[in-house]
Order: sequence, then structure tokens, then C-alpha cells
Amino acid sequence: MKKNKRYLIALVSFFLSTISLYTYAQTKVVGKVTDEQGMPIPGAVVMQTGTKNQTATNSEGVYTLTLAGDKDQSLTFSYLGFNTITRPYTGSAINVSLTSNMQNLNEVVVLGYTAQKKSTITAAVSNVNMDNLAKTRVVDVAQALQGQVPGVFVAANTGAPGDGIKLRIRGEGTLGNNDALYIIDGVPTRDITFLNQNDISSMTVLKDAAAAAIYGSRAAGGVVVITTKSGQSGKTTANIEYFQGYHNATNLPKMLNTDQYLTVKDIAWHNTLGNAASATSPYKAARSRTDLSDTDWLGELFETGKSKNLQVSASGGGKEVQYLLSSGYYKQDGIVVEDKDVFERFNFRSNVNAKLSDRFSIGTNLQLSYAKQDKLSSSGDVPGVIRHALLRPPLLGVYKNPSDPTYSPSNPFTDLPFYTGNNNGWDKNFEFSSNPIAIVHFTNDKRKTFQTFGNVYAEYAFLSDKSLKFRSNVGVDISFSHNKNFAQNFGDDNDNNPDELYPGMGRNNKPNNLDENRGQVMTFTFSNTLNYAKIFNGKHNVNFLLGTENITSRSSAIGGSRQNFNKSTSGFQYLDYGSLTNIYNSGSASGFDLISFFASGTYGFNDKYFATATLRADGSSRFGPNNKWGYFPSASAGWLMSNEDFMKNVEWVSNLRWRLSWGKAGNQEIPNNTYQTLVSEAGGVVNVVRYGNPDIKWETTTQTNFGLDLGLLKNRLTFSADYFVKKTDDILLTVGLPAVSVGVIDRTYVNAGEVTNKGFEFGLGLKNMDHAFKYNVNANFSTLTNRVNKLQTYVKNIIDDATHTRTEVGQPISSYYGLVFDGIYQNANEINTHLFTNKNGALPGDIRFKDLNGDGQINADDRTFIGNPIPKFTYGFAFSSSYKKFDFSFLIQGIADVDVYNDLKQIINFDSRPFNSMTSVLNSWTGEGTSNTLPRLTFNNNGGGNVSSVFVEDASYARLKNVELGYTFDIKKAGFRNVRLYASGQNLFTITNYTGLDPESTSLIDKGTYPQSKAFILGLKLGL
Repeated sequence: MKKNKRYLIALVSFFLSTISLYTYAQTKVVGKVTDEQGMPIPGAVVMQTGTKNQTATNSEGVYTLTLAGDKDQSLTFSYLGFNTITRPYTGSAINVSLTSNMQNLNEVVVLGYTAQKKSTITAAVSNVNMDNLAKTRVVDVAQALQGQVPGVFVAANTGAPGDGIKLRIRGEGTLGNNDALYIIDGVPTRDITFLNQNDISSMTVLKDAAAAAIYGSRAAGGVVVITTKSGQSGKTTANIEYFQGYHNATNLPKMLNTDQYLTVKDIAWHNTLGNAASATSPYKAARSRTDLSDTDWLGELFETGKSKNLQVSASGGGKEVQYLLSSGYYKQDGIVVEDKDVFERFNFRSNVNAKLSDRFSIGTNLQLSYAKQDKLSSSGDVPGVIRHALLRPPLLGVYKNPSDPTYSPSNPFTDLPFYTGNNNGWDKNFEFSSNPIAIVHFTNDKRKTFQTFGNVYAEYAFLSDKSLKFRSNVGVDISFSHNKNFAQNFGDDNDNNPDELYPGMGRNNKPNNLDENRGQVMTFTFSNTLNYAKIFNGKHNVNFLLGTENITSRSSAIGGSRQNFNKSTSGFQYLDYGSLTNIYNSGSASGFDLISFFASGTYGFNDKYFATATLRADGSSRFGPNNKWGYFPSASAGWLMSNEDFMKNVEWVSNLRWRLSWGKAGNQEIPNNTYQTLVSEAGGVVNVVRYGNPDIKWETTTQTNFGLDLGLLKNRLTFSADYFVKKTDDILLTVGLPAVSVGVIDRTYVNAGEVTNKGFEFGLGLKNMDHAFKYNVNANFSTLTNRVNKLQTYVKNIIDDATHTRTEVGQPISSYYGLVFDGIYQNANEINTHLFTNKNGALPGDIRFKDLNGDGQINADDRTFIGNPIPKFTYGFAFSSSYKKFDFSFLIQGIADVDVYNDLKQIINFDSRPFNSMTSVLNSWTGEGTSNTLPRLTFNNNGGGNVSSVFVEDASYARLKNVELGYTFDIKKAGFRNVRLYASGQNLFTITNYTGLDPESTSLIDKGTYPQSKAFILGLKLGL
């Protein structure tokens, strides 16, 4: 009996253990694998430790693995480029975050519609280093890209707060709009000035057409894909950052003081034809005056500017719902006196993602922003604040003496030189420049923008492994603008006209006037994609995408202006209070629609060979019925050579990848309805305003790219190289029709012309994170050659007299055109030898120009191309490091072999009017052999009035854009995750030979640009 019981117990135990083992063997473990930023890692290998039982994560980084019960009950997670880790199975899901082992080849890169491992990307794509980006401390996110990415040129239009940024990806491809397309969380836009830098999670630059072709007709200028931060599951966290900055103008030119000015102008007066050598000049006579000042106008104009920035964010959530809320406030009062160059911006962002079921998720990402700018004339434009500060003679004071009969408490500023009353009662020997401080004081140009930008999405996975997903996204970009400029009358009355309409008023803004405009732009994007991503047998990686997109944009504007306001205080600066004469009002509306279909397919075999093809078809309302649709294909291939068997023993090579790509992208950035003929009607008579062109179509940019990526010593040292050829065909130009046959009408758009850009791009990275002193070095260098290959048959060249440029076949776009400087005439014999006929009356000491056609005279036929405004070389060098709790970083950025026409140099050093000058004129020619670079001082034309290479200067520069030192405190006991204190400097020094205020200016002609400022910043960052 006992024996039978023992058999029965053993049988039951065996049965139970078998059931238990069988049950355990069927245990399924699920989880998610992400990188350090929380981005999913598709294709990561999940293996039951010590076995061959394994699986791979899907496109969302999710895996499912059935455990074998008689083996080790732990999982090992591995992925190329990341550290392998092992986690025990405890009965619940295992979610892991893999850390980089200093190889970024397989990081997940967001390309807009999809995300891919970097190893599978075969096009020219650059992922921006977000650590370097975060330390730039700039208000415009686009400017933060400066010096960060090879092949990307970024420069501030001016240094004025709130002014725009110029960003070019692989050069100027067209004669029209070259702006890049930005994709923010799947929503396209041309402007990202509203974006808060602290909200950005990742930035990817799609440089070649193979990467950008998926965006079709708007991608010719390149694409920048931006992903904003989102919440993560877990404990709620909060971050607070505040910094205060102090800004100053630097590298200002040395101007003549009063004594030097009077000496220089006295010499010029005596060198002027008709003035006797023994006569006393009015400038020598002026020395006896008792009302002379010695004003440093640049010193009076510039002050210490201030900036401040506050950022607050909170994020968290559970397994089903994650959220992030952030807000920011930025204010900068610029370096010009008073508060007429202030920029303020308020931001609020809400990002919520919800998982309604295992397969269905929804989310929204919404941003509200409000920006205000007090606009000054910042690039030499009228009224030219910076320009007049350099022109105005130093002997004139800022303010009038209160005893002056023309003094007024509401207008105390000097204006006309030594003004004694109306009827032109001022000294004509001193040029009537304007008082720059008065210009600033009376400027009242306010610009406000409110913008809503964001998206709502829904995503559904059709299959249990989530390999097939449908995503629908609705994006919105709505902005409201309000610009209001009240031009106050000021200055001295210099009108001696008996029929004067406004007697007694100052000469500036006569009469006072108000110009007010309101506008709105509403753009809606509706996109739908079906994405299939799966790995078969651990070797075949496929990713297919089908999609449609509809974009609808509508804009409208209304404006009005009036003059002669009886009262000009703020309470009366409204249109209703202006005069009923000379009333102007306007109103307009326009819009465009874009419908698109696109497909993309990527195939990878054995993590070695990759190929991608895309095709997009765009139909746009901007083009006529004959060419409504454009088609943009691309193809690319890549070979990850380092994964070949014959490379396994080459341990010092961590990564070796070859890339080849080709593709087409488009440009539709022209005004709406240009294919239609416009007419006007007056009194029953219909007149043609502009002839349409029903055959007008897209510009097409075709780009070929060859690339290499190399990683050595476990990717501590990385190198990348690309060579590209970028050709733009069917460039959109405007052509004027013969006035004798059609009359004077607007120009018609046609497709004509061809431009080529080609160059090399190099990137170098060096990392060491294995020691107490950790560092990261990133350097880049790019070359660019720009050429116009073809223009329209009847357009031999495109001339812009305002910038002294000419676009012509065989030359870069907008090349400078003029006479060639050939030294200074030293004596009369030299003039007679050089010139057969001296029609211009050149004298010794005048500028000598090259006689290019050899006809013995200098005229328009001797002009040629004298400068290139497109940089041939761009570079950047970023260094970041840490030691224990200290961190240190800096960024050097620069451009080389680029020219700028320095119009300011021409007017202050070579003009025949008595403006102030730089001290360099003290070394002007005074006799044979004294100078071969600076002509004689005179009020006659000494050659300085000609457009010539004298004023085309090399604007190459190297600039320390940013340097930062920080310290992180460990005070977790006080409730903080971290506390970091930092000090930062911006634009601390610049190496350049350019004599203007700022070589970084993007203007083709420098008439006096608001310069970039040197800044010192103190900041504090708290993690809660």
C-alpha cells in the first residue's frame, strides 16, 4: 500500500511538473527597445540568454518572444552600435533602453513620413548633434544649424533682434526662392521662427534629391525634418531654464574725429577744381567756431543690449497616455539706443499621445506663439540708422543747444548742419545727412504675429506584429500678422517753396503718416500613409510606404494709410485721426492647392546591401492646365562593407559604408495664378496687366550623390565624404515683352535657364567616453561651385543695378559686375600712356582702371565680373567635453572665398560729398609714390564714384560662435534631479579682412548693416 502511494505521489508530481514546465515553456515575453532618447529601435535582436531562441523588434521597437522553459530565463538585447545588455524575466514585460557604444550608424533617424535606421539610409542625410545645438542660445532655430552640418550655409540677415535667417542647402539652385522646406512633426512649413529651440528632440537635414524627393515639388532647396519632444512613461519630470545675456557691438570701424575731419575736408577742398590753393577753405574757417562738437556717432548709437530667456516644461504619463507641456518667453533689447529694436516671443506647446488599444493610438501636438518686433532699418535701407551714424560729420552734436531758436523739447535733435532757420538756412559745406539718434527716437514700426501650428494624428496597426500601419495626420499652420508704422515728422524745415503744402514741418516724414496692415495665412495639411515594415528570417528588411497628401492654403490682407495727423501721441495713432486727403487702402486674397501621391520602398539584405526608390506626383494650382502635374522619382543604394565576412578580422574598421543616389525634386515657389492673364477694367475699357503662360511648369532639380561613411576604432573616429552634382532645369524667370507691341505691362513667367551646383562635403568626428575626461569633436568642411549654364533665349543676362550684380551664362548667380581697379595714377605721363583719350578728366592721384578692350579709354565696355557672393567654402568645428561635474564646449564657424560689395566703404571713403570717413583716408595719395591703393582727397570724381572692384571685398571670416562652461550640482536630496549653472559667450572674436561692420551679412550690397553682437550669457537649468 505504501509503495503504491509512493508511485502515485511520484506520478502526480511528474504530471504537475510537466504541466508547469509546459506552461512555462509557452510563456510569451513582450516589451519595447528604445535608444537613449526614447526613440524606438527597429531590428534589435532579442535572444533568450544562452540559446538560439531569438526574435527582432518591429518598426516601433516592439518584440514578442516565447521562452523555452528548460533554459536560462533571461533576455539579452543587442543592436549594432549599442551596448549589449541582459535582463532577467520576472513575469512582466521587459522594456529596455540601449546606450550607444559610440557608433551612431544605427541610430533611428526621422525622415518625415517614416523613421529608419541610419544604416539603411542610402541618401545624403545629416543628423544634427542636439547637444551642440542646445548650446547655441539663439532665438531662431535655423541659426542654430550654423557650422553644424556640412553643405549647409546659415547666416543671419542682420544682427537686429527678430530679423530673418538665410539657410541654403548645397548652394543657390535657382534665381528665385531657394528656401529650404521644414517638416515639423509631419507638417510642412517655410518658416520656423516661431519654434522654441528647447522643444526640439531631433533635426535631420535631407540634402540630396534621393532623400528629399518624397516631398516632391517643394524640396528643391533641401528639407529639414524636425521632431519635437514628447512625454515618456514614468514619473512626472519638470525642467526650468533661465538665462540673462548682455550684448555689445564689436569690430566697429575707426572714424575721423572733428580735428581729423576738418583736416581731411580742407585737403579735399583744395584738391577740387576751381578752388585756389591760397584760399581759405570753409573747413579751415570752421575751426574758429565755438559750437563745434566732437561726436563719436557709433558710440552714441550703440549701447549694451540685453536678452533674457525662460523655459519651463513638464512631462510624464503612464503606459497608455504620455504628455509634455512646455512654455517659453524670450526678449532681446538690441544694441541700438532706446527701445526701438526689441524682439519678444511667447511660446506654449502641448504634446499628448494616447494608446487606446494595443493597435490604435492617437495624439496631438499643438503650439501657440506670439511675437513682437520693433523694427529698425537694419540693412542700410531708408532711413538707414547704421548708415547715417557712419556718414554724419563728428563736428555736429547729438542735441541742439536749448538757446537755439529752432530748439524744441519734442524735437531736440540736431538735423541740418548749423541750421539757422527755414528757407535753406544751413551750411552747404557739410552734407545734410540725418541724425541717427533722431531716426531711432522717432521710429515707431511695430510688427506682431500670432501663430498656431500643430497636428492631430491617428495610427492603427492592422497586423498583430504591427508591421502594417495606417496613419492619418491633419496639420494646421495659421498665422495672423499686424504691422503698424507711424512715421513721425521731425527735423529742420528746409523747404523754400511758396506753394509748400506743409509749411513749418521738418524735412523728414513730411507730413507725418500712418501705414497699417493686417493679414492672415491659413494652411491645412491632410496626409495619409500606409507603412509596411518587417524583417524576414533575420536577413530581409523591407519597408514600403504609400501615401497621399492634400495641402490647402489661403491668405488675405487688408491695409490702409493716412497722412497729416493733427496729434501724434499714441492715443491718436489710428487711421481715423488722419487727414481725408491722400487716403490709401488695399485688400487682397489668394491661395493655392496641392494634391500629392507618393510611394517609397526600401529593401535591405543581411544588413549589408540596401536599396531605396521613391516616386511622388504633385498637382498644383499654381501651374496651368498644360503642366498641372509634376513627377519626382529617386533611387539610391548602399553597401555596408564592414559587415562582410572578409572584414570581420579587420577589427580597427568599425563601419565602412558606400552610398550612391540619384533623384529629382521640384520648386513651385512663384506667385499664385501666374499662368493666367491678368486684366484691368476702367471706364468700360479692358487692359492687359500681364500675359499668362499656360505652359509654365515646375523647376526641376536633379541631383547625383556619391558618399562614404567610415568608422574606426569602435567608431571613436568617424569620417564621412560626399560628392554631389545638383542641376536645376526649367528655372522660373520673368520676361518682359516688347513695349512697342504690347505696351508697358508686367513681366510674364516662363521656364528657362539652368544652374549647376557641385561640391564636396566632409565630416569628421572624434569621441572618447571611456575616461574621466570625456570629449566629442565634430568638424565639417564643404566646397561649392555655382554656375549659370543657360538662360532664356531672349534674356542674355539679368542685371540688378541696385546691387551691382549681373547673372549671366558661365558665371555664378548674381555676380558683381564693374570696372577693375588697377592702382592709382602717379603722374600725368602714366595717364597719357594708359589712355588715348581722357574723356573722364583723370588726374594724378585718381583711380586707375584696367582698359580691358584696349581702346585707350575707360567706359562701360571695360566692365567685367569682379566678385562672387556665393561662398566657395564653409566649415565648422565643434568641441564638447566633461570632467566630473564640469562641462566645456565651443563652436567655431566660418566661410571662405566669398565677396561682398561694400557700398558703405564707397560712400564714406570715396564719395565726393563731405561725409565722415574712416581714419584710413589719412593715408590717401598726396603725391607720386605715396599710395597705390587710396586715391587723392577731392570733391571731384577721383574714380571712387564708379562701380568697381575697389569696393568688392573678401568677406571670408572665422568666428567663435559660442563657448560655454558649465557645472552640474548633485543636490538630489533637495528634490532636484540636477542643477546646472553655466556661462556662455557668443561671437567673442572674428577673424576677417572685411572692413564693413559684419562679414556675415547676407545682403548682396552692404549699405550699413546692423552687426552681430558679442554676447555674455549666464544661465541656470533645474531638473525636478
